[in-house]
Amino acid sequence: MIPAWHPHLDVWAFVFVLGFGYWYAVRRIGPYLGVEGPLVTRRQAAVYAFGLGSLWAVSDWPFHDIAEQHLFLFHMIEHMVIALVAAPLLIAGTPAWLLRRTLAHPRLLPALGPLTKPLAAFFVFNGILVGMHWPQIVDLMLTSGVYHFLIHALLLAAALVMWIPVLSPVPELKQMTPPLRMLYLFAHSLLPTIPASFLTFGREPLYRAYAEAPRLWNIDAITDQTLAGLVMKLGGGAILWGTIAVLWFRWYAYEQRWEALERELRKTS
Repeated sequence: MIPAWHPHLDVWAFVFVLGFGYWYAVRRIGPYLGVEGPLVTRRQAAVYAFGLGSLWAVSDWPFHDIAEQHLFLFHMIEHMVIALVAAPLLIAGTPAWLLRRTLAHPRLLPALGPLTKPLAAFFVFNGILVGMHWPQIVDLMLTSGVYHFLIHALLLAAALVMWIPVLSPVPELKQMTPPLRMLYLFAHSLLPTIPASFLTFGREPLYRAYAEAPRLWNIDAITDQTLAGLVMKLGGGAILWGTIAVLWFRWYAYEQRWEALERELRKTS
């Protein structure tokens, strides 16, 4: 049976801080700073709202309760949405001036800069993603709400670090060239296949808490674990490869426009 409704006040507070902070910055701080041009576009606001909404949807009732009390499949979907949907949308929806203002803190940029270098970001994100699926860590998350919230917050922070080299709108945190961005995301699609394989092809439950959890919809523990592994391997890979495809088409279109411009310049010279 799906758990009865109850509010996750820590999630509500976290989402409120992110949402209200965004609104306050656009409505109050931006005009005070005299930002030129639009403070935020409709597209940016919609993207940020969708990212925040996706984060809330998987972190609150009923999704989070099913993930915590019944099915590891839902827990894995929760992780993939936080890392590969919510995080990049939050970055893409943040105006450059707001991110630059946030980085103005004297201690933040020196600490964040080295972490967002592509190689460092790759190992930070994948180290946390793989480590948090270690059986002892999963069992700890399921027995302590505080640890559960903190580890998910750590995953979101690592995911933001991971996406910065791909989506950064400010020169302080340099964005890679399109070919390097595609190679970077391709590398990210490979490493999670290792833990995903253990989940997909395992014949014994890896997580004691889920092996003993009340079952939902007649999904047994091994099937649940196998489906979770497939979500990690195929679902996460599909999002990353979809992003690579978008980057490739945009790069190709840019190159085509540049070549057309060069041809026009040659004709007029």
